[in-house]
Amino acid sequence: MSEGAARSHAEPRRAYLDEILARKRVEVGRRLAHRGVLDRLAGELPLDAARGARALTALRRAQPHHAPRIIAEIKFRSPSVGAIRRPAPGAAASLARSYQQGGAAALSVLADGPGFGGSPLTVRRVTQACEAPVLFKEFVLDPVQVELARVCGASMVLLLVRALPLGPLQALCDHVRRAGMEPVVEAADEAELEVALRTDATLVGVNARDLRTFEVDMERAARCLAQVDSARIAIFMSGIRTPADFARLSGTRADAALIGEGLMRCEDPAEGVRAMLAAATLEETT
Repeated sequence: MSEGAARSHAEPRRAYLDEILARKRVEVGRRLAHRGVLDRLAGELPLDAARGARALTALRRAQPHHAPRIIAEIKFRSPSVGAIRRPAPGAAASLARSYQQGGAAALSVLADGPGFGGSPLTVRRVTQACEAPVLFKEFVLDPVQVELARVCGASMVLLLVRALPLGPLQALCDHVRRAGMEPVVEAADEAELEVALRTDATLVGVNARDLRTFEVDMERAARCLAQVDSARIAIFMSGIRTPADFARLSGTRADAALIGEGLMRCEDPAEGVRAMLAAATLEETT
């Protein structure tokens, strides 16, 4: 491929996150213009102040030498690979139950439709189908999205350092907690991690995939994760495709690992989770 062709191929991918955020700003504007229904639903829903605390308990690794917890993700497609699994009726709830039966400590559910094949309704169906804490995985820019996450039954809300300056990022962390949930602040490199650690978030994730280029660098993510202090819960995000990949996390700082495509492509998702945990357990004993 020529240099010019390579550059033209990379530029649309680098711009994809910017396109998503631009689309989200439009979505937020629409939600704010019609937030009466959401306010009514939120007002009718009792505040479960312990919801976030239960997520923290579920995700903290019991001992440093134990296998990390698994956050199993429900994601039917992605911008980097396209379709992953057919979103048949009832598929999200079925996957959630399978993941939980396999031993997943928590679930992550995409709330974005165009890029990832999810929706807030998908999140709601999952929270109704299982007891495990659920991460509302969305490109959150405004408190109205946090209220939507609460109405959907989520226990955690993803916040991207790349999408938000420190001030608004911390303000959204505060809003998430006031809603009874816990923020998961995600960084993708050392500079973003520095910002993440300036917030008071207990859950800090490092994404091995750069959302601008879609390139995966697991070693970089592991190095970044090692900088997360022990008072927080460190989450390794993306890049885990096989039990062997997951087993390698046993010797790292990761309290938990978010696994998406590697489990979504399993014919038996419950067995996929079990295989990941078994591989890490074997790694502990060798």
